[in-house]
Amino acid sequence: MADNSLPGTKAELIFQIDHEWSKLMDVVGQLSPEQMLTPDEGGWTPKDNLAHLTVWMNILLGYHLDRRPAHEVAGVTPEQAADWDFEVMNPIFFERHRHEPVEQVLDELNQAYEQVRARLDSMSFEDLMKPRREDDPEKRPILNWILGDTSEHFEEHRETIERTLN
Repeated sequence: MADNSLPGTKAELIFQIDHEWSKLMDVVGQLSPEQMLTPDEGGWTPKDNLAHLTVWMNILLGYHLDRRPAHEVAGVTPEQAADWDFEVMNPIFFERHRHEPVEQVLDELNQAYEQVRARLDSMSFEDLMKPRREDDPEKRPILNWILGDTSEHFEEHRETIERTLN
């Protein structure tokens, strides 16, 4: 995973995100149609991992950047989104997308990535360094969540998918 140091410029951020995206797409390009649908020990296929990345990039856009209500963005009840518990949310997203065709998952993944990149291109580095929430006592920058839902997440799931190639 990442070394927890934040990029010092917007160019570094974009490079980091694009670099991990390219590495992810290189691995995806190596998968046969059968491998794309082969579950790992946790029951997730590479296709499921990619659908998961799409969901979280859309959450980045809608919840973190646009500040829309979590339940609205995630398409869950307010109670399910109350604690933003990954153990609650991820199984919901998994079930929601598990029967989608590979082509649809890849199309949605690419669209989400393009939307994230366009949004980041439109933001200044100063905006990226602003606290995610004004009431955050730690004043953590939105950049933390951007990295978590892009380059760090791409790396995590690329490594998971790579294990299916061995």
